[in-house]
Amino acid sequence: MAAPIITRLLFNLDLWLRARLLPWQVPRDSLDQVLKLATFSGAPSYPGLPLSYVVSKIARAVRRPWLMRDRRCLRVGLLGYRFLREAGYEPRLCFGIDPASVSADRLAAHCWVEVDGKTVLGASATPMLPILIYPEKDVPCR
Repeated sequence: MAAPIITRLLFNLDLWLRARLLPWQVPRDSLDQVLKLATFSGAPSYPGLPLSYVVSKIARAVRRPWLMRDRRCLRVGLLGYRFLREAGYEPRLCFGIDPASVSADRLAAHCWVEVDGKTVLGASATPMLPILIYPEKDVPCR
C-alpha cells in the first residue's frame, strides 16, 4: 500500500529542511554529536514510503552541496540513516577507511548506509575497511 499524499508531502518538506540545516549543525570534533543528529527514536513518522522512494528523494536532496563538499558522504549517510528510520526501515550507518590510504599522509574515509545488508546510499567504487557500524550489529558492513 502506498503512503498517503500528505505523508509524502511532509516527508519531502522535512527532508528538504533538514538537508539545508545539517551542514550548520554538524560539529567537526565529536562523532557522538554527529550520530545524535542521525538518531531517531520513536514510532516511524513516514510509514508506508517505499525504500526506492526514500532513497531517490535523499539522493536528490543532497545532489548539489554548497556546504559540506568535503564531507558529502557524511551528509548523505546522516540524512539517509535518519529518514530511512523514520520511514520504518532498519538501516545501518557504516564508516570505513580505504586500506591503501593508511600509508599515505591523509586517510581516505567514507560513510554509507545499508538496509538488509545491501548498500542503498553512498556506494563506493573503492573497497573500504569498515571501522564503525551504527548501530552495532553482529554482521559487518560490506
